[in-house]
Amino acid sequence: MKIFEQEQSSVAVADETPIGYVHSIETFGSVDGPGIRYVLFLQGCRMRCQFCHNPDTWNQGVGDEMTADQILADAERYKAFWGKQGGITTSGGEALLQIDFLIDLFKKAKAKGIRTCLDTCGQPFTRKQPWFDKFEELMRYTDISLVDIKQINPREHKRLTGWSNENIFDMLSYMLEHDKHVWIRHVLVPQRTDFDTELIQIGNYIKTIAPIVDKVEVLPYHTMGVSKYEELGIDYPLDGIEPPTQARVKNAEKLLHTTDYTNYQQYPNYSRA
Repeated sequence: MKIFEQEQSSVAVADETPIGYVHSIETFGSVDGPGIRYVLFLQGCRMRCQFCHNPDTWNQGVGDEMTADQILADAERYKAFWGKQGGITTSGGEALLQIDFLIDLFKKAKAKGIRTCLDTCGQPFTRKQPWFDKFEELMRYTDISLVDIKQINPREHKRLTGWSNENIFDMLSYMLEHDKHVWIRHVLVPQRTDFDTELIQIGNYIKTIAPIVDKVEVLPYHTMGVSKYEELGIDYPLDGIEPPTQARVKNAEKLLHTTDYTNYQQYPNYSRA
């Protein structure tokens, strides 16, 4: 492989240039895709994951309004740090809720030789038109997608997030059919997602899409977002649940066979440091 419904919350100004609603920007991201990356956190998410640590990104149609050209002008100031792996990552919230803006941003980024990465939970995915055509266009400009598998069981996924997961696995089927590079991520939450039976099922599922999986990551649940719930006056759904032990993290990595997925080490200038 070559390495390199509020249906749509982006709006357009008079000249049809899509506007993105931006929650925040990290200029030196090191955990959201390969290399050092300019990470754009977009506003808006329909899921209500019990372990979400950014409830301030949920609302759609709010945030700093920016165009792709404005983002790229700012991002290119940091290009010297990216090397041969880094680039731009869009995250959220849920970036796919602003798909028109993403298409404009990624298309212009690729024209400038900037590597693109999409961080998504996949929840907005549908094969219905016109959204599906837009998604296919976006994929043409996307080098890597970071995809969350939050729960393998549809019923438990809905209990955990408020939504089922069939369309998320349909999106991964599309990515397999079209040879799209992905990193799979799983948030390990005691009493919610840290169950051996379901971890084994996720591990077995990942094997079915192994040709496109460059990396598998276990992300330990943390409580750093609790203060945001307090500030927003929202009850914290995981009150009293502590982060997983290192032993349980290692167990999850074993059951998800994380060491089997090392294609990311073939990326240009990969370093183990």
